[in-house]
Amino acid sequence: MKIAYKFRLYPSKKQKERIINSLKVCKTIYNKLLESSIKSYKESKKTLRKFDYNKLIKGKYPVHSRVAQNVSDRVHKAFSNFFRRVKDKSCKQKGFPRFKSRVNSLTFPQSGFKILSDKRLHLSKIGNIPFVMHRIPKGKINTLTIKQNKAGQWFAIFSCELPNIIVKHPSFEKVGIDVGIENFATLSTGDIIANPKHILKSENRLKLLQRRLSKKVKGSLNRRKAIFKLAKQHVKVANQRKDFLHKISHVITKSYSLIAVEKLNINNMIKNNWLAKNINDASWNTFVQMLSYKAVICGGQLVKVNPRNTSKTCSKCGIITEMPLGKREFLCPNCGFVCHRDLNASINILNGMGGLPKIYKPVKTNPLQ
Repeated sequence: MKIAYKFRLYPSKKQKERIINSLKVCKTIYNKLLESSIKSYKESKKTLRKFDYNKLIKGKYPVHSRVAQNVSDRVHKAFSNFFRRVKDKSCKQKGFPRFKSRVNSLTFPQSGFKILSDKRLHLSKIGNIPFVMHRIPKGKINTLTIKQNKAGQWFAIFSCELPNIIVKHPSFEKVGIDVGIENFATLSTGDIIANPKHILKSENRLKLLQRRLSKKVKGSLNRRKAIFKLAKQHVKVANQRKDFLHKISHVITKSYSLIAVEKLNINNMIKNNWLAKNINDASWNTFVQMLSYKAVICGGQLVKVNPRNTSKTCSKCGIITEMPLGKREFLCPNCGFVCHRDLNASINILNGMGGLPKIYKPVKTNPLQ
């Protein structure tokens, strides 16, 4: 199993310049290899292999050799994915590889970097950069990627490979989870997790910063400062959302050995203009991804269930009744079972993957408390 560890970097002014120059060199290498591939195919009707890419760039550019080889690997994968899409008749957009105006990340595969201590990271041709290693990476480190976010913060991301060790979960409890907008998630046990709505809480601040940005003259220093402030606020909201999702997923995966969720098609759901902002703010897909890998680490299991009629089906007798979105309480016309629609859906989600049908009384609690 592969897992990534992300640490904050604090490069000096000179080190930032070296990293940015390395990114520019990577962009040049990428565009040069892409140009060579197109030219080779036009002249000889042959595509270049990864070996040919490495031969073209060997010792010609002022970056670590492994970094240059990683760029050639990106070009190779771009063409491989393009040819795969061409063969796939169901794929409408083939997406021929395009020339890059910028490269956003610098990757060191296996070598070119060294962890000197929990406060220093050595990068080849860049120097010893201060960083905060708040936890020790587990497993074998395969790659190191250097990235910068929109707020100008630098990060070191270690991709590690962990051995496949069978872990037994301490609990035998099962749970079904129904995600929503009114409440972030409703568990089949009756627990309700409130929706923090991070983007809505910061909306006024974001609007203010956006208005200030729109009034600045294009190309001016004040406009760059306004862009930086707006980006910093967006990063803050994203960090708040990510922190909430990590805490919730940690509690759930530690408490339950088997977790059932709906297999939702988020791309179709956000086409609804009335709900798109709230759906994106909730980040259901990210939440499910966190549950999936954390469940494996804890020795548990995540099961995705077909969401069809989970809100319309009575969890007690199984009859299907109409449930418009505005109706929040489920009332079965057959057996008289009454509960919140999300609780009824979460029980059906648990039953849908083979759990025993149970009836729970909704109790408004929060697993984090």
